[in-house]
Amino acid sequence: MALSASYEWLASAPIGAASVLAEELGVLGAREVRARSVDVRFSGPLELGYRACLWSRTATRVLLSLATVEAGSAQGLLEALTRIDWSVHLAPGATLACSSSGGNAVIRHTIYGAQLLKDAVCDRLRAATGERPTIRPERPDVLLHLHVEGERAFVSVDFSGESLHRRGYRRAAGAAPLKENVAAAILWRAGWPAVLAQGGTLLDPMCGSGTFLTEAALMAGDIAPALGREYFGFLGWRGHDRALWERLLVEARARAAARVPRRCIYGADRDPGAVRAALENTAAAGVAAWVHVERRDLAELAPPRASPGLLVCNPPYGERIGADGDLKALYGELGRVLRERFGGWKAAILSAAPALARELGLQAQRTHPFFNGAIECRLLRFDLASADDPPRPRVDWAARPGAQMFANRVRKNLERLGSWAAREGIDCYRLYDADMPEYAFAIDVYGRIEPHVHLQEYAPPHEVSQEGARERRREVLAVVPQVLGVPLDRMHSRVRRPRRVHDQYERLASSAERHVIEEGGLKFWINFRDYLDTGIFLDHRLVRARLREWAQGADFLNLFCYTATASVYAAAGGARSTLGIDLSNTYLEWARDNLTLNGFAGPEHRLERADCLAWLEAQPREPRFDLIYIDPPTFSNSKRMRGVLDVQRDHVKVLQQAFALLRPEGQILFSTHYERFKLDRAALADRHIEDLSAATLPKDFARNPRMHHCYRLTAAQSKSRSR
Repeated sequence: MALSASYEWLASAPIGAASVLAEELGVLGAREVRARSVDVRFSGPLELGYRACLWSRTATRVLLSLATVEAGSAQGLLEALTRIDWSVHLAPGATLACSSSGGNAVIRHTIYGAQLLKDAVCDRLRAATGERPTIRPERPDVLLHLHVEGERAFVSVDFSGESLHRRGYRRAAGAAPLKENVAAAILWRAGWPAVLAQGGTLLDPMCGSGTFLTEAALMAGDIAPALGREYFGFLGWRGHDRALWERLLVEARARAAARVPRRCIYGADRDPGAVRAALENTAAAGVAAWVHVERRDLAELAPPRASPGLLVCNPPYGERIGADGDLKALYGELGRVLRERFGGWKAAILSAAPALARELGLQAQRTHPFFNGAIECRLLRFDLASADDPPRPRVDWAARPGAQMFANRVRKNLERLGSWAAREGIDCYRLYDADMPEYAFAIDVYGRIEPHVHLQEYAPPHEVSQEGARERRREVLAVVPQVLGVPLDRMHSRVRRPRRVHDQYERLASSAERHVIEEGGLKFWINFRDYLDTGIFLDHRLVRARLREWAQGADFLNLFCYTATASVYAAAGGARSTLGIDLSNTYLEWARDNLTLNGFAGPEHRLERADCLAWLEAQPREPRFDLIYIDPPTFSNSKRMRGVLDVQRDHVKVLQQAFALLRPEGQILFSTHYERFKLDRAALADRHIEDLSAATLPKDFARNPRMHHCYRLTAAQSKSRSR
């Protein structure tokens, strides 16, 4: 393989750490970085793959992509795998192991997937050389991986060989240790690199076996986390460049030697055994000179230096360590110590127990989801006020007359719509939508037990005072958490401005922070921060219900499928097959995650990246769908139609092309949010049209019926048919 060539890579990460891994890989020089829920895809030369294995602190594995093959049938998959020239990757006499992940309706077990891969490799090499490789499950020369996703399978060489969280320094472990790469991701997200660069310190007051301390010291010492590892999956791979790898090792050793240790990392624990374990582990990692650990009760805790720093800890929360009845007191004491003694510091606390976290008595500025093994946690980040900070004049925005009127309206809406949603079993609904024109906001509630609030401000026109708009924004942000009883870390706000044509897929942020919500007994991934919309259109709740009702036994086509919520509903309704078409890779990956989340990952549920207009024009006029859903954006790029899809101008052509793919007894459901939309009935006179706009407009969106249009269209001869 040429050193300058660019290859496709995939790095897996602990749940919650993919966004950190994406940032880390970007620093290492990765290109075309695409973070998903538990992995990151990227491109770059061979050297980048080596650097990722050596330097990534958050990756679990690093895989070199070899091929993408069809996986619709076991025999087809086996044949496709057998066609790969495995002699390029395995030298004669090399040992082999195969692993597998994912699955579909055909490849139901990872053991079966790994067996198919092994058989394909052995059959190909035996036919070519007369010999088959020796299978060695532990530390083989080459570890191959197969990931099955729908009708496709991705074949890779596992460069890491073993999970990269195994640094090799852990000599002793506490009762519930964090994995090393989870700890590193938390430190990165908590801002330790920036604190370190400013000369600050780190303190873990409940250090346990010292994972935070050791990972922080490896960062401080510029020590590659895998520098001490003896085994990687690429060392026996035939494309391995030993000279390049040795050069990178020499460079890493030189970087570590160039740092002069300074004691800037402190740990404490009340358990003498934990202190001994932390000392053993930091010594084994070669970072003892950076770290000081001592036995100390929480009540005795004090900042180790005068200058502010970062306090990070993972206090017990009763899952793996038996709760002894004192956990509330422990969290309360931790909060008191932080407030009274650590003014000016930053703090990051990992907890899986919201009720315990509230005992801290502190308001988190940011929260991030992380998983500690199988336990879902939240990383709570605090900026602790200093007693020396000059007092800021405080305005009680919630007490202003306008804010009080707004609060009353929200309370009334909550009483009316909240009780309605509870009766109907609706978890996510619109609570407020510019009911008072001067408070031009939309407020959506997501979830019942620990709800999140998505607050969108409609951008004020230029003739409105910008200062007045800012004041009303402050009033709203002060009132909503009070009225709804939602903490600030579950409030998500943004200004919704008119979008330019080319911005339809623009990413607004890169938190990769996702949540699961429920609707109609189904689950969906949503993202409050990174995109203009969250991933589900709440006003289409009844539209999706119609699709589920009509989908039994149908072949379903979802054009402009976005995150495929409609496909999930159709699959849940018993659709024989679903096909989603969209132009955005981001949304297609999101769509795949939604289908997988609900158990619809089989080959009968497909997704395809294409410009929907070009796709429609390229299709043979062969009826093959029973149910088609079309929900186009108001405007969209398209080379086929003068560069822009205009839903008003182009809807007739789109519908007529869709009818060419519809079976005689089939039906099309068409919807749009364009307020001034007028269906061209004259141009569609040969079709039966039923206006379902009012029937599919939910109660919580009834204030603004102009933005909800929905039509059912069938062939004229089937107009009496009711499904």
